[in-house]
Amino acid sequence: MDSRNSVGRPRTTSRVMLEDAAAELFLENTYALTTIEQIAQRAGVSRNTFFNYFGAKSDLLWVELDAGIDRLAEELSTVPPGVPALAAVRDAALRVAADIGVDRVPLALTQDDVMGTREETRSSGLVRLARRSDVIASFLARQLSRPSDDLLVLSAANAISGALSAAWTAWARDGIGRGHLVDYVSSALEIVSTGLEVALPDPTRPAPSGG
Repeated sequence: MDSRNSVGRPRTTSRVMLEDAAAELFLENTYALTTIEQIAQRAGVSRNTFFNYFGAKSDLLWVELDAGIDRLAEELSTVPPGVPALAAVRDAALRVAADIGVDRVPLALTQDDVMGTREETRSSGLVRLARRSDVIASFLARQLSRPSDDLLVLSAANAISGALSAAWTAWARDGIGRGHLVDYVSSALEIVSTGLEVALPDPTRPAPSGG
């Protein structure tokens, strides 16, 4: 059978329709009273199709953030050995943020009161914070030739991940007048970078003079 003539909605279209349907239903009925079946029905797809794209209902609250974490992991995976770790993470995070449009704010960060998702946002948000920390820790461990559970690696990864979370939150809460996410990310990373620049080894940094 020639796949070019196959009938069916393209996968990318189904995903977008599920996202739109979920946003509508969460605002109409609240998050708790909306089921996966209702989302699939509103989108015109099957329940099985829903699970082709999302592992849980809560994933629909964090679509852009999850995509950003995936992209960050991809960016860091291409960094060659010897590149200063902190600079590489900063550059990768800025590239990811630069591609996020001002209207692509996660539902969890803007509509939690209307949707009744405050508790769900906290719990599922912590999952994202931990996942991003793991991505950064894995990269730092590789670049610094340290174990992934090393105290320096974990401290730096969690500090950076926390700064990125703060940037996303501040960006979302600034409302329709918000600027570009990349500016918030840059400012947040600047806040934590001073201490990290001292703590993280950098092979390109000149050694201190002997006095």
